[in-house]
Amino acid sequence: MDQIRKEDIKQEVFDLYDDYAHSRIDRRSFMQQLSVYAVGGLTLTSLMSFLMPNYQDRVQVKADDPRLKSGYINYSSPKGGGTIKGLLSQPAKTKKKLGGIIVVHENRGLNPYIEDVSRRAAVAGFIALAPDALTPLGGYPGNDDEGRSMQAKRNGAEMLEDFIAAYEYLKNHKDCNGKVGVVGFCFGGGICNSMAVRIPTLAASVPFYGGQAAVADVPKIKAPLQLHYASLDTRITAGWPPYEAALKEHGKEYEAFIYENANHGFHNDTTPRYDKAAAELAWKRTIEFFTKKLK
Repeated sequence: MDQIRKEDIKQEVFDLYDDYAHSRIDRRSFMQQLSVYAVGGLTLTSLMSFLMPNYQDRVQVKADDPRLKSGYINYSSPKGGGTIKGLLSQPAKTKKKLGGIIVVHENRGLNPYIEDVSRRAAVAGFIALAPDALTPLGGYPGNDDEGRSMQAKRNGAEMLEDFIAAYEYLKNHKDCNGKVGVVGFCFGGGICNSMAVRIPTLAASVPFYGGQAAVADVPKIKAPLQLHYASLDTRITAGWPPYEAALKEHGKEYEAFIYENANHGFHNDTTPRYDKAAAELAWKRTIEFFTKKLK
């Protein structure tokens, strides 16, 4: 694995992984198609190891970071999955009420990467809640393959209700100032757009490479948007021009960034799709945006 360099891997391999990560092909088909690229010194095993997430070595803010108060809570989602578990993190020493951020996971539940992102938001001075939409099925199972399969069994509309309920929980939390935004990745990016449609009082929405809201729903959006896309992620980024046209037509507040030569998932630092420069810039913009809108 250590001998494989990202720049030596063909874009088709990343596209193939994207198909697998979004359940458009199963694991067997993924491995069969991936084997085509196991040439020269590359073995199928080394390619698989290279592409899979490495959670253990990529944590930026540890669970026991002394700067934070961080732990799991449960909240009620009566229109969704019932009782939902989430990771609640906030600065350890602040005495004032904080802006709130809902952190929405990808299509595989509350994995270590998303927990880390929520702690990063807390380190930046917010109270952050990262729900696990897999709670009704037992919670994130410890690996993404099983997590994807579990999440596919849940009803999409009910999962949206789980994150709307998280917004209500955080908005009314004693340490929150009542201004709550949302950031999400992949599936979570789509949830960000949907929450902007559904919640008139949402203070800010930051979708990372997420499916856009229906053009017909754009007039309902009240929240300011900051959208992040990857130029190589043609599947999702292709939906941006008509979405932007509708946002402009209806006078919505937004800013959008397309990161060149970046793949879907570029913010996720546990996989080789990670683009350090794009991820760090996008996160800097995200925190600056939330600072303006939530404080």
